[in-house]
Amino acid sequence: MSDLFTLLQKIEKAPGLYIGRPAVTDLFLFLVGYEFARSEIDVELTPLEARFHQEFQPWLQQKLEVKTSASWAKLILLSERDESSGFISFYRLLAEFRQEERVSNTELSSNLVH
Repeated sequence: MSDLFTLLQKIEKAPGLYIGRPAVTDLFLFLVGYEFARSEIDVELTPLEARFHQEFQPWLQQKLEVKTSASWAKLILLSERDESSGFISFYRLLAEFRQEERVSNTELSSNLVH
């Protein structure tokens, strides 16, 4: 089974094969189903996958300065004109989220060494 981020790369390249069309809401629903399916067959999330599922939404709320319980897909759609541009925006935001995560982990590691 692919990890979440490998799967996301595949979806970005060929959304029609996985979710039918490049739509941020469809991607969100697919990922909810993916997480559920893994739990049903007792395949644990990796620490990075768990971090995405737990922290992406709060990170996005803070970035967009929005306080709501709406899904991250709906948050993205607040600033996009349609589902397709929301899909593209998701990948840009995901890259930013993962970059900040890497920087944060690097800073944590260097603080532990000193």
